[in-house]
Amino acid sequence: MIKLTRLNGSTFVLNCELIESVESTPDTVVTTTNGKKLVVAETIEQIVDKVVQYKGKILFVSRDELIYS
Repeated sequence: MIKLTRLNGSTFVLNCELIESVESTPDTVVTTTNGKKLVVAETIEQIVDKVVQYKGKILFVSRDELIYS
């Protein structure tokens, strides 16, 4: 899950596994696998960084669970 910001300043959390594409039009638009389009304040690069950071955290925790189980 990644935290994103709508253009009105409100925040929400999105399951990053549901992201199909991200484009800049010039606003950043996240399209989900069910076709929903979300306009957000973050740049494409910021969204990619958030997804990479989240997935890295998941892999790290999973790896530690395997090592210490």
